Amino acid sequence: MESVDNNITLIDFHAANISYNQLTVLHDVNFKVNKGEFVYLVGRVGSGKSSLLKSLYADAIITEGQARILEYDLTTIDDDEVPYLRRKLGIVFQDFKLLTDRNVHDNLEFVLRATDMKDKTQIESRIDEVLRTVNMSNKGYKMPFELSGGEQQRIVVARALLNNPCILLADEPTGNLDAHTGEDLMRLVYGVAQNGTSVIMATHNMRWINMFPGRVFHCEDGHMDEIPASQLSSFSLDDYYNL
Repeated sequence: MESVDNNITLIDFHAANISYNQLTVLHDVNFKVNKGEFVYLVGRVGSGKSSLLKSLYADAIITEGQARILEYDLTTIDDDEVPYLRRKLGIVFQDFKLLTDRNVHDNLEFVLRATDMKDKTQIESRIDEVLRTVNMSNKGYKMPFELSGGEQQRIVVARALLNNPCILLADEPTGNLDAHTGEDLMRLVYGVAQNGTSVIMATHNMRWINMFPGRVFHCEDGHMDEIPASQLSSFSLDDYYNL
């Protein structure tokens, strides 16, 4: 495991308003993430968790305030800069988004070639490396439909790691998995952060927060606030939502 310098700031939002589909979803966001941190986003469906993630890869708009990620200013980023930003991020979706007409290996090769990697030896080496990372080395020949949900999500994580991202964004990655498979995936993703990649994960599962500690931000009523570590042991979404 490499030594992680937690003083390197990768994301810095100050008094930022986030808009998606011409609606302001989150107001006055103050959000700072350093290298190697594991950050949870919790809140109701529609509370702004996904919009915050979308803003980090310039799919949602910053309309006011300041917002930087890596060396990019999200308030002024040009369209032609967006692909280069996204190459430095890994994104894990709940619904996999694997290409169903090709096997695992070819799904991963497609991504590498789309980012201008052309050397066949380099491509094969990188595919082998990420499949080993997610313990799927023997699954490269499989079609997506031949894999379990947990295996497909591991391939999605492998795909997200292809370009050695500085930041991994995960939107409810365990939402479609059973408890045991979800825990296995969480161990995998948590290990990614311990090796220096910042992870920001939206989730409804408070169990993960207890098992895999990290910073927690709660989205509600158009605002996002960090829950102090001293309050996490008693924090419950049910308490917030009066369920």
